[in-house]
Amino acid sequence: MHGRNLISIWFFIGVLVLIYGVIILGAGLFGAPPAGRKVVLYELRADLWWGALMTILGLIYTLKFRPKKKD
Repeated sequence: MHGRNLISIWFFIGVLVLIYGVIILGAGLFGAPPAGRKVVLYELRADLWWGALMTILGLIYTLKFRPKKKD
């Protein structure tokens, strides 16, 4: 353990949440609305809100827990 630089699990969680947030946000922005069926409360655009929230939270966790360089 002497000289090993351990990476926090929260960094990896932040990266995953960031990736999922970008994917959901992209699907909300560029995806087609559902055809043939009326989706309840579709006009609220939950995909955009959740995608943006997950992107922001993932970015915060990724930056807060990023590995530090040792001198």
